[in-house]
Amino acid sequence: MKAERWFLLESGASHFAFNMALDEALLEAMPRLGIPVLRFYSWSEPVASFGYFQRYVEVEQFTPLRPLVRRPTAGGIVPHDADWTYSLLFPPNHAWYGLPAVESYRSVHEWIKNALARLDVATQLAPSSKKESPGQCFIGYEQFDLLWNGRKIAGAAQRRRRDGLLIQGSFQPSALPLNRAGWRQAMQRAGEDRFAIQWSLLEPDERLLQRAAELASTKYGREDYNRRR
Repeated sequence: MKAERWFLLESGASHFAFNMALDEALLEAMPRLGIPVLRFYSWSEPVASFGYFQRYVEVEQFTPLRPLVRRPTAGGIVPHDADWTYSLLFPPNHAWYGLPAVESYRSVHEWIKNALARLDVATQLAPSSKKESPGQCFIGYEQFDLLWNGRKIAGAAQRRRRDGLLIQGSFQPSALPLNRAGWRQAMQRAGEDRFAIQWSLLEPDERLLQRAAELASTKYGREDYNRRR
């Protein structure tokens, strides 16, 4: 397999509005950046994100976590009080962009499955759906979600636009004997083995950071935007 260059971005902990804004800014920048990005990040406070198409009045009934932020991707409610969060972004000329949504979903969870196997944690891809509470991402599971002992521990949501593909994912380690740094390293090594990735660190330029700050203040940080549906 031919080696492929990807960007790696470790953002650290940020405000919920900036986290969503930076993912959208990166999506907009995909034609300019030209290669995929794997971003690891965390949250400066407990928060719940919810899918772009969900109704706010229903979301606020399902989770006690506050604040609530609307993601640029679809899917259900995701608690970010103890999870490890990542995003993947692909330009329109990349093979992942052309995959059916179900295939890109399966591929990202196979990636996490392989990373966890490196850490001696055995997991399975869900063969079918078993939803116990519609609208909540980690109650029940969908086909190709990642399961540990029958319980969902990883899920993702996607947004495919003209400028690229964004996958936002959450890994909920719960009682697993893991640490965040070890998991991130295992993800990198699994990506090298499975996709022949050669990593380059991404240093966000001023253009990208300014766009993220703009989206955070005019969109994701605004109560009227998050309540728009």
